[in-house]
Amino acid sequence: MSTQNAFSMVALFYSVANLGSMGLELNLRETLKSLRSFRILALTLGWCWVVGPALAVLLTKVLPMAEPYAVGLILFGLAPTAPMLPILIRKARADISLAAAILPLAVVSTVILMPLLAPLLIPGLTLSSWAIGKPLLLTVLLPIVIGVAIKVYATRVADKIFPWVKKIAGISTLLLLCFVVLVNWRVLLSTLGSFAIAAQVLFILGLALMSYTFGFGLNQAQRGAMALGVCSRNGSAMLMAVTAFPVIDPKLMAMALLAVPVPVIVWLALSRFFASRASPSRTEGVAGMTVPRTSPNRTP
Repeated sequence: MSTQNAFSMVALFYSVANLGSMGLELNLRETLKSLRSFRILALTLGWCWVVGPALAVLLTKVLPMAEPYAVGLILFGLAPTAPMLPILIRKARADISLAAAILPLAVVSTVILMPLLAPLLIPGLTLSSWAIGKPLLLTVLLPIVIGVAIKVYATRVADKIFPWVKKIAGISTLLLLCFVVLVNWRVLLSTLGSFAIAAQVLFILGLALMSYTFGFGLNQAQRGAMALGVCSRNGSAMLMAVTAFPVIDPKLMAMALLAVPVPVIVWLALSRFFASRASPSRTEGVAGMTVPRTSPNRTP
């Protein structure tokens, strides 16, 4: 089995397990309630799909990167919001109720907009929108839809299988990390001095600090959650998009592999930073109402 085929299989396992787990955990009623906030809806889409892609393209022009790294950075910019967002928001002591709005919105918009924007933003890309969209539809959207359907129509079943699916998702994440570090360490070392790592870090920090600083009426807890939501990346979506390429350039694969361990370190650091600025006893709800820290999952 070639390295590319092995990478595709591990990435598929990681994507289906993590997004299926996210679907089983998602509260559809809370999601629909959260999406009624026009401000949250507009800010999420604006930061994720206007500012984010523009920042990625700008960095490819400013930093002297090889073309495959630049392509990888643009794909990185077109895959907003990590499935581990609730964990990051809790560590940041931010508004956990925003995850109910940001996560599903980001997943659905990624499946629709990444295939449309990638050919426009990546010069010379010969892949069709359907070639990129098909794996996203099957491995990103479908698992979360199935998870949500089980949660809505068979709640007891969802509650029983969720701990097992969560464990499988954790195992898949460890497998992916092992694949990245143990199998492709030479590829990762080749990125040193290439600005590939710097580009990902600058993208995350730039988008996080912009969205946190310019909150447009959001309170501190909401700004922290929004910043983590729009700066974090869905590694599953990026990996699936990369595996759609008929021939994967080693530098493009390296950029996709870096998108697994590097961003996590930055996200955790940002979570600690936002936590240091949070109120010790309260967090804020989507509608601007305070809710006790003992009930982080309530949506006001």
